[in-house]
Amino acid sequence: MPKLKLSPTGLVEGARFIHSPNQNARPDGLAIDLIVIHNISLPPNEYGSDGVIQLFTNCLDPNEHPYYREIYQRQVSSHFFIRRDGELIQFVPCNERAWHAGVSSWQERENCNDFSIGIELEGSDFEPFETAQYVTLLQLIDTLKCAYPITSIAGHSDIAPGRKTDPGEFFEWDKLQS
Repeated sequence: MPKLKLSPTGLVEGARFIHSPNQNARPDGLAIDLIVIHNISLPPNEYGSDGVIQLFTNCLDPNEHPYYREIYQRQVSSHFFIRRDGELIQFVPCNERAWHAGVSSWQERENCNDFSIGIELEGSDFEPFETAQYVTLLQLIDTLKCAYPITSIAGHSDIAPGRKTDPGEFFEWDKLQS
């Protein structure tokens, strides 16, 4: 993977950029100081399809899979998606607000989308993530920490307890410490 670099526009050089319409401006004056780790796979527990890309770009075909009929109209996104092989895809510039956290709070602050960067790992709560994903994730976190005053990294389950369970028990938090 090429070395990652954040441009002034909030795009990571070294990532494949696919524009998501599911974004808006961040509120003025809020520092980007939180990274939120998620997992996602579409169809659920299956990897390698373009379902996540289609969901984040509002192009998911409800007839392609029964589960898609439940979610195809959701307007969601994330800043980044890391595939099982470590490929990094960016959907929303870091300077903008991606719609990844939903109803959420962190350290007594509501609306985590306002001050966080969302990173989705292709996976599920039910099996380990790939080494290549951790390699990309660590490089991305280092890049983001050089550009923003990141003080916390949390799981979706930490900012939306009782509502979300990802990144799940198989996510190896200790790998972020090394």
